[in-house]
Amino acid sequence: MVGKFKAFRNIRFNLIEQISRLLTLPLQIHPLKLKAFLNNRFLQFNQPSFIPMDPVSIPHQFSQKADREIAGLFAAVFAWGLRTTIINKSNELMERMDHAPHQFVLQHQPQDLKKLLGFKHRTFNDTDLLYFVEFLHHHYSTHQSLETAFTKWMLPGDEHVGRALEGFHRYFFSLQHVPARTVKHIATPARNSSCKRLNMYLRWMVRNDKQGVDFGLWKKIKPSQLICPLDVHVQRTARQLGLLESPQSNWKAALELTARLRELDDSDPVKYDFALFGMGVISKELL
Repeated sequence: MVGKFKAFRNIRFNLIEQISRLLTLPLQIHPLKLKAFLNNRFLQFNQPSFIPMDPVSIPHQFSQKADREIAGLFAAVFAWGLRTTIINKSNELMERMDHAPHQFVLQHQPQDLKKLLGFKHRTFNDTDLLYFVEFLHHHYSTHQSLETAFTKWMLPGDEHVGRALEGFHRYFFSLQHVPARTVKHIATPARNSSCKRLNMYLRWMVRNDKQGVDFGLWKKIKPSQLICPLDVHVQRTARQLGLLESPQSNWKAALELTARLRELDDSDPVKYDFALFGMGVISKELL
């Protein structure tokens, strides 16, 4: 583990000087040079050494598909604020679920739910958590994978996952007695949200480039249909590079950025999330 952190830290130090120069460049860069630059940054950040410092480390603790799906969903939903806090709170929840999230959501007894009481991460509390568990129990009782919770809403020829995200939101809150406070924790394009956390989750589940970061568990969504997670670091770097003009952080902006990234790689545009996010985290210290 120490070696992995050291490797990532070395990448960070090697890039600081390059990114410092980048921040002084004009906003418009020749497309070929920009593509080469981002491809290099993608290769540098899309490495196993990236995993321990990112919420994707939570589903990486598991080997079974359903465990990875559930752990990944919680880690993604918790993904706002400091990454160390996100990882710590996700680990706390996995411990409360006896490090067997799929078994827990399917086989828990009423007394087992007491283990979840008192859990809190920012505005997410145990009321929200109990509903999440209820939904996951409902879904996994009749489905082997959470993939269908997204893909059953898509139509042949969909350019992107917008319809899947809207459908998932409706499906997630289709049970009786939905806590009003919980609705804010699952975003939807129907409300013009950028859906950053769900788009990040879909990236984890769908992309598979053999580098070991993303899982490639789901096959019914193509990488070309993914939308780039519009993290604050991604936004800042994308605007600096002339890839994003919108000043807002909403669904329209996420589509705008992804459309520009498709010009660089139409089969896997969201791979550049690694580059934009990684550079954004580093450049924050230089601004």
